[in-house]
Amino acid sequence: MGGVTALGNDWPTIRANLDAGRTGVRRMSEWDRYEGLHTRLAAPVADRTKADRYPRKKTRTMGPVALMAVQASEQALTDAGLLDHPLLRGGTAGVAYGSSFGSPGAVMSFADLITHGSSRSLSATSYIQMMSHTAPVNIGLFFGLTGRIITTSSACTSGSQGIGYACETIRWGKADIMLAGGAEELDVTMAAVFDTLFATSTRNDQPETSPRPYDRDRDGLVIGEGAATLVLEERQHALARGAHIYCEIAGFATNSDGSHVTQPQAETMATVMKMALDDAELDVGAIGFVDGHGTATEWGDIAETQATHSVFSDRTPLRSLKGYFGHTLGACGAIETWLSIEMMREGRFAPNINLDVVDERCAPLDYVVKQARALEVDYLMKNNFAFGGINTSLILKRV
Repeated sequence: MGGVTALGNDWPTIRANLDAGRTGVRRMSEWDRYEGLHTRLAAPVADRTKADRYPRKKTRTMGPVALMAVQASEQALTDAGLLDHPLLRGGTAGVAYGSSFGSPGAVMSFADLITHGSSRSLSATSYIQMMSHTAPVNIGLFFGLTGRIITTSSACTSGSQGIGYACETIRWGKADIMLAGGAEELDVTMAAVFDTLFATSTRNDQPETSPRPYDRDRDGLVIGEGAATLVLEERQHALARGAHIYCEIAGFATNSDGSHVTQPQAETMATVMKMALDDAELDVGAIGFVDGHGTATEWGDIAETQATHSVFSDRTPLRSLKGYFGHTLGACGAIETWLSIEMMREGRFAPNINLDVVDERCAPLDYVVKQARALEVDYLMKNNFAFGGINTSLILKRV
């Protein structure tokens, strides 16, 4: 596993920041020039400099989103003992990875062509940097992977669908190894998407107090960025080469609301959780912790908690990590899965941050607040929900 986040690029650093109650959210003074944009808050990656050491020949097709995806994947492959391994070029190693979009900066080159009739800023790689599958394609190119590539450009479920589809690919014998996850780069256009929906936080002078998932006084989400990669491998294949196993993907499900593009539906959210339980052949009581989506948007929080309550009642602890990292969109499912696995292995879960008073319209759940909670958990559920009514649920098994 490996990742790039607003609170650090390795688990010990991130854990220390979580323990200290720090968040990656800051005021973006560089956004002051944008008229009509209400939010000034975001959670940028703390350190992108490691990507600077890559040779120009290998990075010219990459915008920041692809660079972060490659950096996270390099860390994960190193951790798995597979960096530069012949197995990567054997045809049975692939990628399932996503982002909401490519690099917005590359779009400007095409916009300049349309608005001013000038192609001066266009290059042979502009489209490669912009395309929605830029992250998985560049991962495959950089590491020489010759197996299948699956792109999961599904907004906030991109990362979790990447993990789920990678799992299914291995289950069906189409690959032995899959790099799975998601990435997203911070750009003002991402914030503007939600700003036009009046869904962004405007606590611009109090960045440490926002976002506030499930809280009565929340005022919207904060956009973040980052990437995370998990190396999934068929169990016997991993054991045969002596790989260190962090956990197992026990279950996965994805469905759609089939109702409204931006209004989440509690009923189908609950259905996807039950589908994941069925896929894992588990009863509800086996799940010891639920890592929620928790965007700090009004209807999202309410629908999610109602759905969770309908499946688990009030007996399973719930927490969202977006108070620390902001909403990393296409990366959130992967980053949150990575960190949930680390916490499950340690038996200690960071609390919801900025959750002071639970919104009375949210369901009565066991919200983890104030301090980390020590729990021995055999199975953990990770849920994510996206624009378009796309829902995902992963079940992780401790080993």
